[in-house]
Amino acid sequence: MAGRATVRWLVRLTPVLGCTVDDLLKVPLSLDVWEREAGSVVAAASEQTIAELERRRIAGVERLRTIADLESDAPSSDRLDGQPEGR
Repeated sequence: MAGRATVRWLVRLTPVLGCTVDDLLKVPLSLDVWEREAGSVVAAASEQTIAELERRRIAGVERLRTIADLESDAPSSDRLDGQPEGR
């Protein structure tokens, strides 16, 4: 897998029945939480992290957009990585 770019997604995660958002946030996976809602979490996550969430049936996953798509739509001053456009 070395050398392949990792796709990162903006996702909405909904805990499975019987679990809460708090339970989901305690799982030791790499999630960059953007927004916590009453019944879900919006976060950035790699394809590998999403696959693990789905495999373990921890949460329902709704892929919203790739981070690359978000960055390409953002004006240069609003880029998510803080780098000027063209770098």
